[in-house]
Amino acid sequence: QVQLAESGGGLVQAGGSLRLSCAASGLTFSNYIMGWFRQAPGKEREFVATISRSGGSTLYADSVKGRFTISRDNVKNTVSLQMNSLKPEDTAVYYCAASRTYYGSRRTGYDYWGQGTQVTVSS
Repeated sequence: QVQLAESGGGLVQAGGSLRLSCAASGLTFSNYIMGWFRQAPGKEREFVATISRSGGSTLYADSVKGRFTISRDNVKNTVSLQMNSLKPEDTAVYYCAASRTYYGSRRTGYDYWGQGTQVTVSS
């Protein structure tokens, strides 16, 4: 079965950096569009970034544009999210997601989800 396993979360001070990774198994990774979402306490899950099958196209939420970078390795079956200049409002559980056909920001467009990794940014 499809499994997406996130790692790399933790506690960091404002202005710092973290790199999240998501290891995928049980699917032909290069056939899937990959995305990152996040959910803060009491809020809905929101889009962060997505990357096309080849990695040639990316899309970001306005709130993270210029600070976060999504990338993928189709040999290692991983997708990463480099997060720089972190802010307290970036605190959330971050989820990796995979889509067979949809490239965009809607949660409903994604077919598979990981369990999430906690990111906490202190002020």
